[in-house]
Amino acid sequence: MPQTRYTATAIFLHWLMAIALVCLFSVGFYMHGMSLSPLKLKIYSWHKWSGVTVFLLVWLRLVWRFGHRPPALPAGMGALVRALAHAGHAMLYLLMIAIPLSGWLMSSAKGVQTVYFGVLSLPDLIAPNPELGHRLASLHSALNYLLAAVVLGHVAAALKHHLIDRDDVLTRMLPWRVRS
Repeated sequence: MPQTRYTATAIFLHWLMAIALVCLFSVGFYMHGMSLSPLKLKIYSWHKWSGVTVFLLVWLRLVWRFGHRPPALPAGMGALVRALAHAGHAMLYLLMIAIPLSGWLMSSAKGVQTVYFGVLSLPDLIAPNPELGHRLASLHSALNYLLAAVVLGHVAAALKHHLIDRDDVLTRMLPWRVRS
């Protein structure tokens, strides 16, 4: 019998990452406009810790996904829609890796070391370079807005499947069981 739902672990990681990404984006947007203060520095530290955690979790998600095949897409989906679905998921994974990496590179270029949970000093990936740090900050911001757009597309596609196509694409990723 073909699998119709994602595994409990895949569902848990999906929603954990979704919540973490929304929180990280919101905090990043909020802290960017703050004046320099001890509170801003504390929030930056929390944001960096969370970013490192997401970076680690995305690798765990990828390992899980490669070891546990997701349910097949609905049979009625055309080749173009299937290709778009796969491209959208690939873009989500790529951005979940690129964004924390760009933040880490930005911090390194700005000469601000990342210390995970205030305990584990992560190595700087590049030498301090304020000009490059500024460009990486712009890249980090642009990648985040791109991720927000891709996530909105992802949500819109899931809702389209649920409300218009009336298939199980959305319900098989929900943490609770939905009866047909």
